[in-house]
Amino acid sequence: MTRLTARFWVDAYLARLRLHDIPAFVVAHGDDTAGAVLVKLSTLDGKARAFTRGFDLATGERVWSDLAGGDEREVDAAISRQRGFDPDLWVIEVEDRAGRHLLDQDGLA
Repeated sequence: MTRLTARFWVDAYLARLRLHDIPAFVVAHGDDTAGAVLVKLSTLDGKARAFTRGFDLATGERVWSDLAGGDEREVDAAISRQRGFDPDLWVIEVEDRAGRHLLDQDGLA
């Protein structure tokens, strides 16, 4: 199975969010080919969550899991730490009061 480049996945994700009128921005542009992607969801009330993609060891499937959640400043600090470990990391910030991020939809794992 062929893997999508990080840039292709990010562009497709942003397009899907636009179709649902959900604002999103590239906060950190990682490596176009193989950079990992982190998604921050801001609910615009001082709270946020950060999601990172990994593997479910039981099934071998790619899954999104929580990296951090709570006060937006704490989530931003967790993201900064991750960027310190991985300079090729993409960071996408999604802003939605209803908490929609679409990562649970088909095709985004």
